[in-house]
Amino acid sequence: MMRHWKTALMAALLGAAVPAAPLVAQAPNYAPTYAQDRAEIEDLMARYLFAIDYFDWDAYMATFAPDAELEFASGTYRGQAQIREAVTRFSENIGRFYHTEDGQPAKLRHVVLQSAVRVEGDRAWGTTLWVEMANNGPGDEMKMGTYGIYEDQFSRLDGRWLIQRRRVLNEFLPGRESGPDNPVRGMDAAADAARGSGG
Repeated sequence: MMRHWKTALMAALLGAAVPAAPLVAQAPNYAPTYAQDRAEIEDLMARYLFAIDYFDWDAYMATFAPDAELEFASGTYRGQAQIREAVTRFSENIGRFYHTEDGQPAKLRHVVLQSAVRVEGDRAWGTTLWVEMANNGPGDEMKMGTYGIYEDQFSRLDGRWLIQRRRVLNEFLPGRESGPDNPVRGMDAAADAARGSGG
């Protein structure tokens, strides 16, 4: 009896000392079409990465809206012409940094990991962790290279999801880090604001 009383007293004291907190964050309100929209957006992101890794710039540009914006470490580029010029120039120089032991350009492979996606009508937001690897390790073995976060805005135009704005955070570079706050909270706030304004 005494043991049960002490256990109850300890539980009461702990409960008084630690304020109650929700166990999970409030979940977004997913529309009935969310699964379809998310599948199309994930397919779009995969096509973007395959296009980069295989230098297919026509396919790459097909993932962007006509008035899209792309921000990465070298600057911010707006519209199809600026974006194409920036990424092809970057690609031409990549062999200086990523190369095999005999000096040949390494094969880069980009991978996306976890991705949070919010959809509100014909607009969507994404926060995605990405990593990049190449065969530029000792003996031309695979070496994990860079990593970061994609902060995305998507638009559905003529029935197709496209990248409206992509901010590439290269977290290995000073000044290009995410945080300190959870970036998904910022994405949710933008989606909630759009829903509240009706667009």
